[in-house]
Amino acid sequence: MLNLKSIFSFALAATLVTGMPAQAEEIIKLATTTSTENSGLLKNLLPKFEAESGYKVQVIATGTGKALKLARQGDVDVIMTHAPAAEAKFVDEGFGLLPRGIMENDFVILGPKNDPAKIRNSKTVEEAFAKIAESGAIFVSRGDNSGTNMKEMIIWNNAKVDASFAGYKSVGQGMGKTLLMANELQGYTLSDRGTFVAYKAKLDMAIDFDGGQALANPYQIMLINPAKYPDLNHKGARAFSDWLIGAEAQGMINSYKVQGEQLFKATYSE
Repeated sequence: MLNLKSIFSFALAATLVTGMPAQAEEIIKLATTTSTENSGLLKNLLPKFEAESGYKVQVIATGTGKALKLARQGDVDVIMTHAPAAEAKFVDEGFGLLPRGIMENDFVILGPKNDPAKIRNSKTVEEAFAKIAESGAIFVSRGDNSGTNMKEMIIWNNAKVDASFAGYKSVGQGMGKTLLMANELQGYTLSDRGTFVAYKAKLDMAIDFDGGQALANPYQIMLINPAKYPDLNHKGARAFSDWLIGAEAQGMINSYKVQGEQLFKATYSE
C-alpha cells in the first residue's frame, strides 16, 4: 500500500516528467461574462487549451460587475470581461495585472420586427434610446451590473433619459434569459451581437439599430495581482492568458461561427 509520502513523490515525479501541472494547480477558475458562455465560444476554445496544457478551466459565467467582485475577493484566478472603465478601475486599485484585449464584437438594439418606436432611422444610439422611452414601448434591461448593463446605463445617461419610464423593465438576468424575456414581451433590449446570433433561431426579433464603432464591445483577459492573493493559481492563469493571445486561439476566435455568422473578431496585437 502506498503511503502519503510515496503518493506525493509519485505526483511530483509525474509533474517533472510530463510538464503537466501539479494536482493543486489543475483547476483554473475563470470568471467571465455570460456572453462568452451563451455564444458557445468558450465551449469551442477550452477543450483545445485543456488538451494542450493539462489544466481544467472552471467557468463562472456571470455579469462583469460580479466577475470583478469575485476577483476582488480572491475567489477566481483570472477574469475575462467587457467593461473598459470598470476594468481600468480594477487595475488602478491594484487588483488586476496584465490586461490584454483579445477580441471584440458589438452591441446592437434588438426589438420587434415592426419597430414600433421607429428607431431604425436614428442617427445615434442615444437618439434610438430616447425614441424608445418616448414611444411607450417596452425596454428589457439585464439589470445585473454586467458589461452590457453598464453600457446601457451610459447610453441612457448620454441620452439624458431617466431609465424609470413606464415600459422599462430591469430583470436581473444574464443575456440569454434577457433576450428570451424581451422576445416574449416584444420589447427592445441591448445585446451583444454574438449572443443574439447564437439565440436567433429562438427569437422573433430583429436588429433595429446598430451603431458601428459607437457600440464596440471589447473583451479583455486580466490576471489577479499575486500581492493581493498569493495562493491563487497564478501560473495557470498566466498560461491561459498567454494561450488566448497566441496565433492558434486568435485564429479560433476569428473562425468561430454560428449559423454561418462570425461572432467575434480577434484583436490582440503586440
